[in-house]
Amino acid sequence: MLNNKVSKAVRLAIAFGSASTAAFSVNSFAAEEGVEKVERIQVTGSRIRSTDLETAQPIQTISREDIANQGFTSVIDLLENMSAAGSPPISRSEPLVSGENVGGSYVNLRNLGTGRTLVLINGKRLGITTSGYQDLSAVPMGMVERIDVLKDGASAMYGSDAMAGVVNIITRKNFEGLEFTVYGAEYDEGDGEKKNVSMVTGISGDRGSITLGAEWRDEGDVWAKDRSFSEVSYPGYDIPNNRTLVGQYGRFNYNDQWYVAKRPGNASSFDDFEPQTYENGSSNSSEQMHLETPLSARSLYISSNYALTDDINFTSDIGYSERQAKRQVAGYPYQSASDGIVLSADSHFNPVGEDVSFTRRGWEVPRTTESNQDTLRFTAALEGSFELADRYFDWDVGGVYSKSSTIQVDNGNLYKPAIKAATGPSFLNSAGQVQCGTEADPISSAECIAWNPLAGFGAGPVENSLADPNVQDFLYPTLHYRGETQTTMYFANISGLIAELPAGGLTFALGGEYRKETGQYNPDALAQLGESTTLASGATGGKYDVTEAYGELNIPILSDVAGAKSLSVNLATRYSDYSTFGDTTNSKVGIEWRPVDDLLVRGTWSEGFRAPTISSLYGGSSQTFTTGFIDPCDSVYGTAAGSARCLQDVPANYRQLQQGFVPTTGPAAQTPVPFNSGSNEFLQPEESTSKTIGFVYNPSYVENLDIILDWWSIKITDTVVSDSPNEILKDCYIGGDESRCAMFSRDPSNSIVNDLTYGTRNAGFTETSGIDLALAYAFETEFGDFRATMDSTYLLKYDSKSTNEPETKVESDVGHGDIFRTRSSLGLNWSYGDFSANWGIRYFSSMREDCYFEDKCSNPDFERDWTNGAITPKNKVGSTTFNDLQLTYNTPWESKLSIGANNVFDKQGPIMYSGPSSTYSYYGGFDIGRQWYFRYSQSF
Repeated sequence: MLNNKVSKAVRLAIAFGSASTAAFSVNSFAAEEGVEKVERIQVTGSRIRSTDLETAQPIQTISREDIANQGFTSVIDLLENMSAAGSPPISRSEPLVSGENVGGSYVNLRNLGTGRTLVLINGKRLGITTSGYQDLSAVPMGMVERIDVLKDGASAMYGSDAMAGVVNIITRKNFEGLEFTVYGAEYDEGDGEKKNVSMVTGISGDRGSITLGAEWRDEGDVWAKDRSFSEVSYPGYDIPNNRTLVGQYGRFNYNDQWYVAKRPGNASSFDDFEPQTYENGSSNSSEQMHLETPLSARSLYISSNYALTDDINFTSDIGYSERQAKRQVAGYPYQSASDGIVLSADSHFNPVGEDVSFTRRGWEVPRTTESNQDTLRFTAALEGSFELADRYFDWDVGGVYSKSSTIQVDNGNLYKPAIKAATGPSFLNSAGQVQCGTEADPISSAECIAWNPLAGFGAGPVENSLADPNVQDFLYPTLHYRGETQTTMYFANISGLIAELPAGGLTFALGGEYRKETGQYNPDALAQLGESTTLASGATGGKYDVTEAYGELNIPILSDVAGAKSLSVNLATRYSDYSTFGDTTNSKVGIEWRPVDDLLVRGTWSEGFRAPTISSLYGGSSQTFTTGFIDPCDSVYGTAAGSARCLQDVPANYRQLQQGFVPTTGPAAQTPVPFNSGSNEFLQPEESTSKTIGFVYNPSYVENLDIILDWWSIKITDTVVSDSPNEILKDCYIGGDESRCAMFSRDPSNSIVNDLTYGTRNAGFTETSGIDLALAYAFETEFGDFRATMDSTYLLKYDSKSTNEPETKVESDVGHGDIFRTRSSLGLNWSYGDFSANWGIRYFSSMREDCYFEDKCSNPDFERDWTNGAITPKNKVGSTTFNDLQLTYNTPWESKLSIGANNVFDKQGPIMYSGPSSTYSYYGGFDIGRQWYFRYSQSF
């Protein structure tokens, strides 16, 4: 029969659902009563197969039952609602984000970044982008048996990236029959429609099985204008704070005054124009932007196994997925002065007869991006077991191949040479049409279409305005970006029994891996040449390979003695040799002590690393008009205004300028000039040290009560810092770091930062620690069976430093932005016969952000050691709690019907003007409304 430890671990997994102590990679392990042979199980986080499921490592499991009890349709939705999850790396509320990673689903454990969380499928690595991102959307939800989340460093077991933890998706196997599921959802506002159709089928025989899953998923868009927190940039404030003067109403600068066309009017003579104000010539970009971007995905997954002999099996997984993501942002805010282009004095549309600069937002042609990616992943392995000298051994050898191809199509950016030609000299020809060139030297319409950037929206004729299809065809090219990544891996592993010791079996695991990563991402030629208004960017391309070997040893020390029902130590180490930076060795120690049957005390210490990615080593440079840029020296809003260091660079009355080269109306704004970012081929790996101490308590005197408490700590050094303009200026003017001051220059005429280059570098550290608490209790009554669970994380520390300068203070980010002090999930399940109900509660603690407005600034005198004496006003917003409800009925015809609502009370989170993980004044990880759904599953 199963030993007591296995029985207890299985009970924990059932009781907790989403907070079990261990997770295994083989499903069918139970033995019949009286049968001595018990199948050995490989637990996530260890390479040694064992009959003991409880380990020294903190592992959380999301079971199929948990998946069914929630109203989510994707793996990432489940993971992001764990208390250990951080903010979304790329939320669907960030339409301004671009590049190869847009549209994917990425997990971010402990808020340490998605590149520091390793994702596995059935214990094997998922492919990566050139940025090191692993897309979770490739697996159909119907094929997921469970998700194991190892909340501990695991580089000694799995190599690079496993610093914050490991997510291991275990797929269904040995399935027989057919299961068909339909899901639909929609917000109260009638938008954000979600549709999902999935199918799982399989056959199984004496020697093998095949399980196939397929899924089609479509998630509709939500527009920013349809929610109060995103309809303007700064909800609750007046027009100057929420509109831009670089609007759809074309304007020109004459005698240091901006003029816009009167509406209605002809936009031809100077009398048709008037001085621009926010009332007559501004626009709200949110009116054209997505709040939640649409997404569509199709996926197919096949898992098979076949017994070649009694002791050798062939296993294989094949996955194919297609993903399409779309996004829209407001038309491009063109500013001719940035490109040295003017509306020619000889243009037919020039109202003053002098060269003038102009601005015009392309409202008629919003910027759109469609990202299409297809991914093929194939794994194959031989695995088996044998006995030698009365000792058992398990082995496997095989390979993994993954390939992703990306095509991105952009529309809505202008071609700069075409702008110059279209706004150059033009005249009214004999046919009554405005033609490029002059009467003496005309330019044919095949080469140039004249454009009036000052006309549109009731001012001037449609012809030659931006609403003219011929003008659009001439000015707006379609840009194509292409990318491809490949992962090739070979592996061999063996584990088994070395000797029987008095306290149990001394077991081991040894293995080796070879992995090669190649990747490239090529922007359109116009983007690379900087001839389009899209942000200039260079091509990324490169490759690297790594050869690795590891060893693991599990040493039982005591068993069934006073004060120790069991005591064991687990040791592991891994050597990695990279073609880029060289070699590294990382080790791990784990201790399990069970003083009594009811209590397991455990602890780990581990080293970890993250290798530089292809894009961070070989990425091309790119440009961006930085949003939310804050200049600490601004005389009105700057936190260092008037300081001695600021006055070295700017006058006392200096004002930061925003787009349109006008003073900002708040502390943060989009820059009027682009900044540059790039890669660093000399990057070294990040290194980490992780520690955990905790216990698992299952009191025998209280049936079905389980308590898990873990303290954890992670410190990452030599961090690959994704620098930012804000951090550079803050380090310079507040932190006093002169090396950072040397990274930018200012325009001598207006003192704005006009040249700034940033990228990645090894510098500083990040250190975080906290406490995880999980509780589960189940009981039966005459009114039905109840189960209650709680999963909470309390953050003790989140300190960071982006420089190696010893004088720079360490900054604490706990409770700031999207780094919550406390996250908690509570669940209550009731079942009675064929009926069941689930109530879920998701809690997020209060948050703090920089003050953007004086009347919403709870702590105007905020000062800490790391602000170096500077007052940096902060505003605190309250906590947020979302409630979810689901009702389920199991029908007599082998089906299940569920209806429910996520955020059933239609809770809205607080306004946050810093826009954490979002383009808007709202946290990108929060619900954006009440979403009703239904799910119907039919089994055959």
